[in-house]
Formats: sequence, C-alpha cells, structure tokens
Amino acid sequence: MPLDIDRFAHIQSPLQQWDPRLKIASLGILIFGIALLKTLPLAVIALCLASVLLWSSALPYHFISHGIKWIIFFLLPFFLILPFSYPGEAAFHVLGLPFAWEGLRLATLIFIKALAIVMCTFTVFGTSRFDISMIALQHLKCPKIITQMLLFTYRYTFVFLEEMRSMQLAMQARGFVMKTNLYTLKVIGNFIGTLLIRSFERTERVYKAMLSKGYQGEFHSLVKFQAEPKDYIKAVAVLSITIILVSSDFSGLFTPAIQGWF
Repeated sequence: MPLDIDRFAHIQSPLQQWDPRLKIASLGILIFGIALLKTLPLAVIALCLASVLLWSSALPYHFISHGIKWIIFFLLPFFLILPFSYPGEAAFHVLGLPFAWEGLRLATLIFIKALAIVMCTFTVFGTSRFDISMIALQHLKCPKIITQMLLFTYRYTFVFLEEMRSMQLAMQARGFVMKTNLYTLKVIGNFIGTLLIRSFERTERVYKAMLSKGYQGEFHSLVKFQAEPKDYIKAVAVLSITIILVSSDFSGLFTPAIQGWF
C-alpha cells in the first residue's frame, strides 16, 4: 500500500491552491463534525460532501481507490458482527443467532462515517506536500513535538521499508525460502531484531547530524503562508456546512426519516 499520500500534491486544483492553514483547520473541524453524527441520512449527506471535495482535489482515481479499498476491507466485518451482537430485541434469527436491524443500522453508520472521514483526510493531505502540511499545523499552534514526530515518522517509514526490502532480497539471494518450521521462525526473529537494531543506530546518526547543524528543538522554514479572500470564503463555506450538519443531527431533524430505512 503506498504511504506517500502527497505524491500528487503538485496537481493544480481549487484545494491545492487553498491556504494549508485554513484547509487543515476547516476540514479538520468538518472531520470532527462527521465523527459526531448519529443519524444515517446526515451521514450519507456527509459522504456526498466528502466525495465532492475529493472530486474537487483532482487526485487520480487509481490512487484514491487503492487507499480506500483497504479501509473498506477493514470495515466490512462490522456488518457481520454488529447485527448479531447488538443488545436489544432481535427481528429474526439466522443459524440460531439473533439479528437486530439496529445493529445493521449502526454498522452502516460507522461504515459511511469512516469512509467520509478517510475521503476528507485524502483531501487534506493529498493536496499539499506533507512537510508543508506539518508547517501549517505548527502555525496553527499544534505542539512542535507532535508535528516533528509526525514528520519524522512519515519520512523514515519509507527508509525503513526500503531497508526491509533490501534485507529480504539479501535473504532470498542466499537461498532462504519461507516455510512453516522452527528454522523459518528463527530467521524471521533474527530479521526483525536486526531491523530494529539498524533502525536504532540510524536514529542516533540522524539525531547527531541534526545537532551538528544547529537543531535546538524546532524546525525553521522559508515557507511563507499568505491567505487570500477566496481562502477565507472556502473555510467559511466548509464551517457553515459543518455547523448545519451537526446542529441538524443534535436537533433530531432527521430522526423520523431513520425509521423508514429499516
């Protein structure tokens, strides 16, 4: 699964041209608002909104689908677990197990909200370089230690994956074949241990290199943000939609509509 979520950040789109600070702040509030939704119709509306935002980002379809399919694969078990484990009156029984429509509704709600949140996350981090997004977070008064940890984790994940692939190729070149025996377990254990030791040694070298270049606990950047009126308009539009969704959910405006779904 590709982890470089910003590989297409160079594509020109209305979201790519949006000031990263306002984009992260407004879409982050939208994501939080989607997580608070409790009614299915509003969750569907939020999913449609997330789809429109993702379409506006101009990110390639194959890139988005490749990432979302793993989320769908992770969420599908909810449809098998919740309908049969939800406490309450069962509508009928399947192979002796009680089936509750409310459990199916809850599984659908979780599925739709999670999908909408992932789509919004793609929109936030897929339309700006990851380092610029972290700098924007720092401008939004996010703790420096958190932004630096995120940046280092993102950067060196690829380094460690590449080192792991190199070690696997070296093992295969020496004739190692994966089998279900104790020898394979021993080799895999040595592989993991060696990878951890190399990772620790690399972190020490990187830290010493940073100290030698004057690192004092914070990053300095030449990136300058300058928000334009259209950036504020986009932020106000997203925040207004978020307020409407959340207030409609808490007011129970769509509660009667839910009863007709199941």
